[in-house]
Amino acid sequence: MRNSITILFIAIVPIMLSSQESKNKPLKMTSETLWELGRVSLDHVSNGKALFGVTNYNLDDNKGNRELFITDLKSNKTNQLTDSKTSKYSGFLVRGGNSYVYIQKRQLYISKVNAENSEKAKKLTAIKGGIDNAKIVELDDGRILLTFSARVKLDETPLERHPDKPMAEYSIHDDLMYRHWDRWTDYSYNHIAFSIIDLNNKSPKTNYTDIMEGERFHSPMPPFGGSESFDISANGRYILYASKKLIGKDFTTHTNSKIYLYDRETKRTSTLNGLEGYDNNPTFSPNGQNIAFTAMPEDGYESDVNQLYIIPTDQCGEKRTITPIIPAEYINNYKWIDNKTIIYNETIEATQQIRRLDLIKGKNGLAARKIKELTKGDFNYGEFGVSGDLIISERQDHNNATEILKINSKKYVLPTKLTTVNDSIYNSIEVGNVEKRWIATSDGKTMLTWVFFPPDFDEDKKYPTLLYCQGGPQAAISSFYSFRWNFQLMAAKGYIVVAPNRHGVPGFGKEWNEQISNDWGGQAMRDYLAAIDTLARESYVDENKLGAIGASYGGYSVYMLAGIHENRFKALISHCGLFNMESWYLSTEEMFFANKDVGGPYWQASVPKAYTDFNPRNFVQNWTAPLLVIHGGKDFRVPVNQGIEAYQAAQLRGIPSRFLHFQNEGHWVLNPQNGLVWHSEFFSWLDKWLKD
Repeated sequence: MRNSITILFIAIVPIMLSSQESKNKPLKMTSETLWELGRVSLDHVSNGKALFGVTNYNLDDNKGNRELFITDLKSNKTNQLTDSKTSKYSGFLVRGGNSYVYIQKRQLYISKVNAENSEKAKKLTAIKGGIDNAKIVELDDGRILLTFSARVKLDETPLERHPDKPMAEYSIHDDLMYRHWDRWTDYSYNHIAFSIIDLNNKSPKTNYTDIMEGERFHSPMPPFGGSESFDISANGRYILYASKKLIGKDFTTHTNSKIYLYDRETKRTSTLNGLEGYDNNPTFSPNGQNIAFTAMPEDGYESDVNQLYIIPTDQCGEKRTITPIIPAEYINNYKWIDNKTIIYNETIEATQQIRRLDLIKGKNGLAARKIKELTKGDFNYGEFGVSGDLIISERQDHNNATEILKINSKKYVLPTKLTTVNDSIYNSIEVGNVEKRWIATSDGKTMLTWVFFPPDFDEDKKYPTLLYCQGGPQAAISSFYSFRWNFQLMAAKGYIVVAPNRHGVPGFGKEWNEQISNDWGGQAMRDYLAAIDTLARESYVDENKLGAIGASYGGYSVYMLAGIHENRFKALISHCGLFNMESWYLSTEEMFFANKDVGGPYWQASVPKAYTDFNPRNFVQNWTAPLLVIHGGKDFRVPVNQGIEAYQAAQLRGIPSRFLHFQNEGHWVLNPQNGLVWHSEFFSWLDKWLKD
């Protein structure tokens, strides 16, 4: 049934206090607490309403379910729209906000906002293979233009190759990109497609138009591309989409994607003049006269500065020099408010903030006139939508999972919280203080370092302390809230956590971000040691009980530190870390990353330092600290052989070690019960070596 409430409260089983004495005493966070939290994400904002979803997990069922909610932005009244056991995604308001469409079981459904329950939803599509990443434009005749991504099979499958051997289990590959991130090829491609749907028609639509028909290219681009990869003009005539139209070795060694403009009337596609790296996130201005997109200048550099560009639509195919509209270091996402205003989200000094960009007409199109700060503070603002003078945005910080807030679109005003999905849980637990420090680095600079303290911190006591090593490597330790690497959970277990934004992360200038390329084991390692050494001088840090933890590049960092830390650390945990750079180079899949960040292959005449000075396997003889290795069997970015090699090296050296293998996980642990096992083993290892 529909729920109507002024301030949203999602029904989650509360944490029960065990005795009368403890009723007034907040509890500490546990691993289970993280899975009790509702995970909030924004879908669409229109006509004074915000449509969003909340995912709740059932640990017994070992899965989550996402339901849809709607908030009236004038009254702040929130209604629950759906209530079933099937997740709903890509919600979109239509008919002036009186109805909404969404994807369920990979088909499109429509329901009225005032419907009593989801049983009254009507199925709009029955498209073979299903749809993903839907976007909607309402046409003048009352129909909608549904644009979406579809999986289209184009390559020969093993069964088609040998139809007389249906029980054979094999695959054959003649080029690279035969596997990507966490899955092997399924002989299909992501294609942008559209279908015109009459909302009043009782028969679900079964056909669609594939605007990339026959092309062996992807849009959205794998592994993480979604609806940000395409857009529709307000009149429904044009579709923009981003694609890297390369295959095989070219796909794996280049990042050179382009924006394409498809004309539904002429059925012709033209290529937008862009840059040499990733061009993505294309959108039309409301009047369709301009196209905005984000782009990176350097081919092969996936972590290059991501900046905003605008060109007139009628000049999209012309060859000309283009320059970013503003000098922001890294644009995360953006949206047009009107034809002369854009709201954007940028990474700056370990936060993500929302800005307003006012535009004027220039000689070659639109130009920047003024930039205004609309948010501030130690927060990460995420996906957002615009309705009139309001911005409706996701926000999280180190102490709080994502909620949705209302922000003034013209000037900075303290934001208003629209949802309080997790307040009942947070009000029942105690969190520790977070300290923001600037620590000197060996090259004369300073790095922003977060320090997390236990909830019951006593400066007269000594605490075991963890150095957190961030992945990426070009990924800031911003004000994010992690459901696995949760700093408050670590603090609740009695640890101080030190999390430095070492060289090589965005938000502190282009030079700082780029320094780490080809220097993985150099300055960043000195930064890590500077951070932990600085904190170890504090009276409340037990310098004899220090640990180092991290994943991906952070896992590499743990392996690297294992050989150079000179007995600082008494416990190490590496999750999906790179250990042997030679074997990693020949088993990873996106070669542009390896070529840019570590300098290319090891058989060059001038061997990159990644294989000599900065190769963790070359320092195994110096290992002393107990090591927990965690790895996913479906991780193809950092294949499982890396964890196996590190674990066996530790075992053969006589180092206390353990191998935690999740055979059906990739680079992350996504299965709820696996997540609980991960935390259990993580903390038992730390407790054994840093507390016992």
